[in-house]
Amino acid sequence: MPGQVAAVSRNEVYSFSKPNRDSITLLTGLGVEGDVHAGETIRHQFRMTYEPDLPNLRQVHLIHEELFDELALKGFSVSAGQLGENITTRGVDLLGLPTGALLHLGEQAVLEVTGLRNPCSKINDFRKGLLGEVFAMDPLSGEFIFKCGVMAVVRRGGTVRPDDSIRVEPPPLPHRPLERV
Repeated sequence: MPGQVAAVSRNEVYSFSKPNRDSITLLTGLGVEGDVHAGETIRHQFRMTYEPDLPNLRQVHLIHEELFDELALKGFSVSAGQLGENITTRGVDLLGLPTGALLHLGEQAVLEVTGLRNPCSKINDFRKGLLGEVFAMDPLSGEFIFKCGVMAVVRRGGTVRPDDSIRVEPPPLPHRPLERV
């Protein structure tokens, strides 16, 4: 069963949260039209100061809506766009995707997953104590699990709306696990 777009968000200015929209337009090789993080080179406010010429592997931020359900059980009220994501999904195991997975959104748009979002301390500014809830420790490996979504680049542009379907196309084998970008 395909996943679904739960919400879409963008912001023209640097701000932790992004307002929900009726639709967003994805631009090939750039990101979300009108979003502050769109561009060929890195647009992350902090990283631009010391790595301004790196390719932008964080053009589009996706978070699974199921994370909000998990956080609500721990007393945190969080909704679409509030953690800065552009696309909120439902029914897609974003964190289980391999690097290079393609996400077909609606009729046209295609994203390529580049890695995990590296949660920052601004999450605690948004809700005190929330940063500790978007990490987990893998009991087998002892490694951190980052639960705050994935980052992607736009391979084919198009308009994306809430309720659009999401189809996952895995990359060729061997699969590489997601790393922070």
